This record gives sequence, structure tokens and C-alpha cells, in this order.
Amino acid sequence: MSHRLSLTTAAAFMTFLFLSCYRTLPIRNVTPATDSMRVFPVWNTLKNYMQGSFSSQAQSKRDSTYFDIRLRMVPIWESSNEVFYLYVEQAIASSLDKPYRQRVYKVENQSDTLFVSHIYTLPQPARFIGKSSNDEIFTHLTPDSLQLKDGCEVYLHFDPHTQLYFGGTQDHRCPSDRNGASWTTSEVMLQEDMMVSWDRGWNADDKQVWGAEKGGYEFVKLK
Repeated sequence: MSHRLSLTTAAAFMTFLFLSCYRTLPIRNVTPATDSMRVFPVWNTLKNYMQGSFSSQAQSKRDSTYFDIRLRMVPIWESSNEVFYLYVEQAIASSLDKPYRQRVYKVENQSDTLFVSHIYTLPQPARFIGKSSNDEIFTHLTPDSLQLKDGCEVYLHFDPHTQLYFGGTQDHRCPSDRNGASWTTSEVMLQEDMMVSWDRGWNADDKQVWGAEKGGYEFVKLK
């Protein structure tokens, strides 16, 4: 247990340091990677880290301000060394049949250490609740039927020293009208057995109007 806590603390600290200067990086001007530049083990590890089932139950027991949230990230369609897709479902643990968020992530390989996740909404999302990779319904879903959430891309950087993937959205680019928000931010850190995700909404005066206040949700990967 002490090892997990120390690792989480270190990861959170690394994420904080990165995000404090993240939006100054010229990531939109990165030259697309060539085959010779790509480090496929890093790419394949990212795929493995992102897919699966996750739970914030442990965090909710330590701190009652956090809910017990379940997150499923299911690989769909054929992946390659250029791109992979995930069906994403997020729900309160007591209401798994009523997820409050359903998305498709299109994750692209930009360079040997930079990856971008494009966020899409689905048509008639209730059809996909609880579905897995091999369910036939995904064969009838095509990328051109999805709606891109423009400006909500999540940029992930790989740190070879810590073996962590971390990053987020860019300021004021992801619009929102939820609970009085004008825009949202997402900050993410990934490691082998955990994903930390911090989603927040901000109003026109840059004041937070929804989302966790102390830090991100700690989603432990379930076996």
C-alpha cells in the first residue's frame, strides 16, 4: 500500500509540474512522425494502459468528496501503428446502466513521445451501454457517423524517465455549457495500473463551476 501511495504522489507531482507549463508548448506545430521516428513499444504500451475497466472506489473511501466512478475503455475497430479507437463509458458505480458520459476516442500517433486523443460523441448513445469489443453493434458504427468535439483534444506526452504518459487539453479551446461553464479542461496521467483524470468546467471569468477541486480522480485498473 505504501508503494502505491508513494507512486501516486510522485505521479501527481510530475503531472502538476508538467501542467503548470503545458499550455506554453507548441504542440500543435509538431511535425508528424515518420515510420523511422516512431517507437512502437511506447505506442503499444499506451494502448494497453488505456483499455480496460477502472474504478475510483479506493479514492472515494479515503475522501468522501469523490464519487465511486466506474470507467470502461473498450477497443473497437482495427488498430494500427497510426491510430486506434476506444469506446468510453463512465458511470456512477451504483448506476452502471445509466452512464453519464459516452464517447469514442480516436488516438493518433504524432511522434515518438507525443500522442493526441480526439473526442467524439455517438449517435443514439444508449444503444452502446454495456457493449464490449466483439458486440456486433460496433460493426455498424462508422467513424463518419461520429461528431467531433472540436478543441477538446487531449495531448499526451510520454516521459521515458518516469514511464508516465501525461498531458491534457489546451486553455479555452474546449467549449461547454454545462452548469454555467463556458469551457472545460481535462488533465490526464497514465501508468500501468492507474489513470488520473481531472475534468473541470470554467465560466467566462475563468472561475471553476464544476468538477473536483482537490485534484483528479484516481481510476485504479481492475484485473
